[in-house]
Amino acid sequence: MAITFGKGSLLLLLTLVATLAISQAETIIVGGSEGWRYGYDYNDWAAKHGPFYINDTLVFKYPPPSDTVRPHNVYLLPNLYSFLNCDFRGATLLAGPNQGEGYGFSYVLTEVRPNYFASGEGNGDDCKKGMMKFVAIPFYRLYP
Repeated sequence: MAITFGKGSLLLLLTLVATLAISQAETIIVGGSEGWRYGYDYNDWAAKHGPFYINDTLVFKYPPPSDTVRPHNVYLLPNLYSFLNCDFRGATLLAGPNQGEGYGFSYVLTEVRPNYFASGEGNGDDCKKGMMKFVAIPFYRLYP
């Protein structure tokens, strides 16, 4: 016995599923109370705070640079090679040194693909020391 749906029923079902997925999206502060800062292991943080899902919002919070605060930024690296080698050629600058204050910089995970994040400050030093970088691979939510 086969179940059939008319075009209107199928559209309603797809709209309902999309609405549930969007309504379940979360806002996640990268690093939690630590924020986005030098000397914190974000790979470990991501492993403990994942999985991430489509439409989740990652918020990068960090203070603006000063005499006592190093500058930070947020790059989206294009591939695994760039991530592993902290190679910022072809990377996209998402947020500069002054965009992390207040509510921080927000990035919505919109596709099922690896998102390679890193700080490129200090000629990539933040990334090269293995600290200010992590991967977020969002999945579809299969439940409400």
